Amino acid sequence: MPAHSLERRLIERFQHGMPVCAEPYREMAQQLDCSQDQLIACLQQMAERGSLSRIGPVFEHRHAGASTLAALAVPAERLQQVAARISQFPEVNHNYAREHHYNLWFVLTGPDRPHLQQVLDELEADTGLTPLDLPMLTAYRIDLGFALAEAP
Repeated sequence: MPAHSLERRLIERFQHGMPVCAEPYREMAQQLDCSQDQLIACLQQMAERGSLSRIGPVFEHRHAGASTLAALAVPAERLQQVAARISQFPEVNHNYAREHHYNLWFVLTGPDRPHLQQVLDELEADTGLTPLDLPMLTAYRIDLGFALAEAP
């Protein structure tokens, strides 16, 4: 089976949810009629090319604790250093650079709001930069997924 065919079927089938079981990759491979090793190799190749950035659950934060979107205005020469520090916190889901005054954005998730505030306070103390804290007030659900057409 061509690798691009497996990639396409993998994305089509699992972009909206993975099996919730003890061996999800084995179950996925069975559903795609390939071996678990082929499936994992396909995922690794996609990640290496930058086609895949993350595999993991998305939780409704109100049921799993608390979360907030935060941003920092970081001097350009410190961006990598500050991003690396932010990534050390287990509460950080991801962080990314933007072209804006607030140029480093990240999402924090924790057991409750006071815990998130403690992390934000620690980040401010460590970096000397004041985080912009943007907790979600209203949740909007966008089921973003794409049907992949065969290439001509």
